[in-house]
Amino acid sequence: MKIVLVTPEIPYNTGAIGRTCVALNLELILIKPYGFSLDEKAVRRAGTDYWKHVNLTEYDTWQSFMDARNPRPESMFFFEEHGAQTVYSADYQEDGYLVFGCESAGLPPEILTGMEDRTLSLPMLDKRVRSLNLANVATAVIYQAMRTQLGG
Repeated sequence: MKIVLVTPEIPYNTGAIGRTCVALNLELILIKPYGFSLDEKAVRRAGTDYWKHVNLTEYDTWQSFMDARNPRPESMFFFEEHGAQTVYSADYQEDGYLVFGCESAGLPPEILTGMEDRTLSLPMLDKRVRSLNLANVATAVIYQAMRTQLGG
């Protein structure tokens, strides 16, 4: 599986997700623009000394990513607060792309158009909580997806 962050804004989240990718041998794909520089100490600090081991690929735009990778629609999994189904009901593919949007706005509508059935949410039981931290959501989703792949 591959983790895709579309226009990430907070270096700590990207660093923490990168660290999880190293731990699980997953590729991290970043789509520009970023709200920070990848050489910032904050990214390295969140990823600790693991950042140099991240299997990182960068793309200038969503379209350049799509053109280069040409992923099958059924291998794409998008994560949004109001997804059509929960992360627990998806049939994750071994070659799947787990796609997360930026912290302040999520994924752009043009990416999600036509992918409503591929858009998933992580349940929040208390309505007072508007959203969860991106790194926390990504880690929970990654482990759930891997659990289904490992037969756990």
